[in-house]
Amino acid sequence: MKKISASRFNAIAGYARNPMTRAIFEELEWYEEDSASHVVGMIVQDRIDADYCGVNFAKDQHHRFRCVNLTDHCTTANQARTLLEQEISRASVAEPSTHFQGDENGNAIDFFTPVRERSVLDASFIQLSENRGFGAAKRIIELMMRWYGDVDGNFIEQFQTAGFDQRMWELYLYATFVEARYGISDEFVAPDFCCSGLEGEFCVEAVTIGKSQGGGEEVTAASLTTDEKIAEYLEHYMPIRFGTALTKKRKKKHHGQNYWDLPHVKGKPFALAVADFSSVLSMTMTRSALELYLFGYKHKEARNADGSLKIITERVQRHQWKKKKLPSGFFRQKETENIGAVIFNNSGTVAKFNRMGVYCGFGADDVLLIREGTMANNDPNASKPKYFRVVVNSDGYEESWIEGMDVYHNPNATIPFPPELLPSATHHFLLEDGQVETRTSAEFHPFGSITKHMIGVDVQECLRKLDGKTHVVFTPKEGTKDAAS
Repeated sequence: MKKISASRFNAIAGYARNPMTRAIFEELEWYEEDSASHVVGMIVQDRIDADYCGVNFAKDQHHRFRCVNLTDHCTTANQARTLLEQEISRASVAEPSTHFQGDENGNAIDFFTPVRERSVLDASFIQLSENRGFGAAKRIIELMMRWYGDVDGNFIEQFQTAGFDQRMWELYLYATFVEARYGISDEFVAPDFCCSGLEGEFCVEAVTIGKSQGGGEEVTAASLTTDEKIAEYLEHYMPIRFGTALTKKRKKKHHGQNYWDLPHVKGKPFALAVADFSSVLSMTMTRSALELYLFGYKHKEARNADGSLKIITERVQRHQWKKKKLPSGFFRQKETENIGAVIFNNSGTVAKFNRMGVYCGFGADDVLLIREGTMANNDPNASKPKYFRVVVNSDGYEESWIEGMDVYHNPNATIPFPPELLPSATHHFLLEDGQVETRTSAEFHPFGSITKHMIGVDVQECLRKLDGKTHVVFTPKEGTKDAAS
């Protein structure tokens, strides 16, 4: 057996965890069989007795990795490691049926075999299924979807056709909440996620902004050719798009009840999680438009006499795009007090899954990923973000599912969404004077990024030529118009 990273183990078998096991033992090391990833294991230490044990995982009838054996408890990690190696070796040559659990219903599903004719398949699904450059994303999604509960009964068809973006966003949220060590109930149709763990319980409904159906009024990121167009897009067009989707979801009822009044939701923190798929690359630039709409304040930079940064706030009453009007300040609107927070991440895309696939060891030898974008600048006097460029295949690259997640807290919430529920996210709080307080434990928080895929290259040779220059961060000079120049 060979040692693997926690991230690779999580991609393969992490969905089998009961989140409450953290209270019983600490995970120390992770392993897989040398020849293939169809048997994996871990070394754990009991938090009370301080002894060690090996845990072995293999595929059940639905190809989900589940616990099949525990070794005897040992006084040292070395002893547990020896026993685990024996169990992994034994499991790797056993008949697959010996690992079946007996509770699998129906047959295993092939998520990438088309269930509809090619003419109605989503172009992004076809690319994910057939383009070798996205092989890492395909592999990590296959492993995840074995566990994802299809309570609606139409996940596969929508994933392959018109609902691809929405389903990808739901998969992203699923991966993130599991990474945060929450169990997710598949008992209820709504809301999308009912999570429970050591930190508590909360519920989340997913929301997506799709392409406009407004008959010629659609604006795409590619059409923004001037500063004036960009400003109007971010101050009016996108706040209306966010507001329309969030308001529609707020008003939606299930069996005549609002989300927060459902018996299994009532009394728990409830949030909406929104992603922007309105046009290609739109998600890389609309984060500020969401904050503007949610809190209803514009923020302009100024300088004090000593040159330090000063933020001037301006309350916004409404947004208007052509004939469409919408009141600003989602958290000021009727019934939004029942929504504790709005969650956002512009990284819940195929590119994210591909990067995580490479990071977890599912990348190909001839596919190189280069990620570049903007990130938070922690200098209190900086008005511009930092820029970064990194080779995803390089040693030292790190990424998590929750990376880049923003949680905007409702100052008027009846049941607040405690930041302790998602401690690794970045949390934003509106203050009485219109300023926004941001709290984060993350040293790296991307605002937006683009991942470039290079296919048919020798990855190791490329890394050798870069000679360690695979992580670059630079800060633009204050006052320059084009920070990337």
